[in-house]
Amino acid sequence: MIRLHDYWRSGAAYRVRIALNLKGVPYEALSHDLRTGAQRYPSFLAVNPQGLVPTLEMNSACLTQSLAIIEWLEERYPEVPLLPSDAESRAIVRGMAQVICCDIHPLNNLRVLNALRNDFGADEAAVNDWIAHWIRGGFEALEALIEKHGGQFAFGDTVGLVDCCLVPQVYSADRFEVSLETFPAIKAVTKNARAIAAFADAAPEQQAGSG
Repeated sequence: MIRLHDYWRSGAAYRVRIALNLKGVPYEALSHDLRTGAQRYPSFLAVNPQGLVPTLEMNSACLTQSLAIIEWLEERYPEVPLLPSDAESRAIVRGMAQVICCDIHPLNNLRVLNALRNDFGADEAAVNDWIAHWIRGGFEALEALIEKHGGQFAFGDTVGLVDCCLVPQVYSADRFEVSLETFPAIKAVTKNARAIAAFADAAPEQQAGSG
């Protein structure tokens, strides 16, 4: 049995839930409440010394970092591909995904926001401005890339890796009231992806411990 160490509102874990669902891979979700510091418990650090979710645990190994986990899923369960068949398109898709996973999300995760509050004295208005700044900057680039490469989904007309990353980031944008009115392509492909059961079932509000 595959075990996913998870937190219902984690954007990185959300990506992996979507990928697991799209590929039809059964798993057991083990929730860690990041708000209470559960990710720093010794029992979890023994699994992932970085103390982050998601972590995919199997009898043979523990996999960390969402993109690495999804790439493993792509290799292990190739029958529902999340990457295109040609090398150039795969590189474009990986680059689009990394706009989210490297340039937006890490700057807005809980430990960064807590550092802004606790170490630099930022109030909630400043923290929200910080969040919005990085989301808008990344979305400006993604909007152009989706306009160029997208169709029904973020890359062409087949759901894939970029959609797995984009839908959780849009959830975060909605949560922090970052308007998407200037990003019609992002809005359109997100709506199409959310209509798929694999995405709907992975949504934060469907997970244990949500609320």
